[in-house]
Amino acid sequence: MSQIAATASAAAPAGAATAKTPNPLARALRPLAVDIAGPLAGFSLLHSGLGLGEFAALAWSSLLPVARTVVGLVGERRLNRFAALMVGVNLTGLALTAVSGDARLMIAKDSVLSGFMALAILGSALTARPLMSAALRPFLTRGDAAREAAWDRLAEGSRAFRRHERRFSAIWGTALLAECVARVAGAFTLPVATMAWLSTVLLVAGIAAGSVLGQAAAQPMEKLVRAEAA
Repeated sequence: MSQIAATASAAAPAGAATAKTPNPLARALRPLAVDIAGPLAGFSLLHSGLGLGEFAALAWSSLLPVARTVVGLVGERRLNRFAALMVGVNLTGLALTAVSGDARLMIAKDSVLSGFMALAILGSALTARPLMSAALRPFLTRGDAAREAAWDRLAEGSRAFRRHERRFSAIWGTALLAECVARVAGAFTLPVATMAWLSTVLLVAGIAAGSVLGQAAAQPMEKLVRAEAA
């Protein structure tokens, strides 16, 4: 966020420096856009827009997350978690493309992909860097530099904050895993015509459940961030 200069003579230099400073909100959202939305949009464009087969579309849309994962490991000595997650999802999809011909198996295959993401999120809840924290951070810090700094301090030194972080990812992972189990069960027990529309309803319900139930962890985190920023 840009700041008002203390004096008129300092206004121009301050404005120039601020213009070069990345917006915290944009910086926080960039990994989500590049590592998750980018591959998903690429797959949709290649498969639905350009008519590529599912296998080819998955393979080509994997190039960016693969490259970002390798660059993170080799160049920055760290794992790009979102890029690695998308690589795992795409590899799972590639492995399941052999499932064809049976409409029930096709519905179940889509559920397995969301289940993979759910397990990855649940697993991250046991680590020091839960996956869903990066998705939540922009909404709690709102691009405010003081809140961004407060988040960093809390993530480093507050046990309560880290506990809520893990809980938030655990809630989302559980909601998505429950959705996956429900869709797989429905794929093999309900008529295909019913699951054709119910599958989407269950996915939306899983996301809605994660959003609503996740407030139990997100709201205490927001209070901590607000108090720390103050």
